[in-house]
Amino acid sequence: MPLQNRVDPFGEIRTTTARGQFTGNRGVIHDPATRTLRKRRWSSKAWIVCDLVHPRGTTREVFGRNTPSGNAGWTELFFLDEVTALAGGHRPCFYCRREAAKHYAGAFAHAFCLGSAKATEIDRRLHDERLAAGAAPRPISETEVRRLPDGAMVAVGSKPFAIRGGKLLPWSFDGYQAPPSLCRSLPAPAFLITPPATVAALRAGYRPIWHESRQH
Repeated sequence: MPLQNRVDPFGEIRTTTARGQFTGNRGVIHDPATRTLRKRRWSSKAWIVCDLVHPRGTTREVFGRNTPSGNAGWTELFFLDEVTALAGGHRPCFYCRREAAKHYAGAFAHAFCLGSAKATEIDRRLHDERLAAGAAPRPISETEVRRLPDGAMVAVGSKPFAIRGGKLLPWSFDGYQAPPSLCRSLPAPAFLITPPATVAALRAGYRPIWHESRQH
């Protein structure tokens, strides 16, 4: 029985048998006795995306008791790729993905004309923009969609798409599909999924890791 631990681009946590390329967390949000999620969907504003392999080679029981004291530890969430994680409001972990986190923080600081950007400052701004944390959907025009940087995600109607090379790649838990045929206008109203602060970091040069199914 698959666990409810896969995050979609909207930041919602779903149940699926599909596997993810990255893990991450939002603090402790599961009950290790039942291996199910609690009602809350975060216990910290630090929503991070981590490597699947821990830098110290340790292993964990997903949704289990992973601390020496027998407590839950953090709740393991999984993402198709980093593009999906960023769309859901996560950012690179400074512990297991330090170089990526430094590049993201540098791009974030450059985008907002800051000397540097601390993790707490990034988390605070992202939390205000996360759809899964209650931020209002942000309508976006077709012209704005076409100007988005690679790695940003939008919804057209209710379906998520990733921007790559000026094309809209349909997203699913299994990967990206071929982009639809070009048309003069979008078939439905669109809104931005990726938090604007992360879109700004993408514009400033941050390059997220894509799933292997992406179209070239």
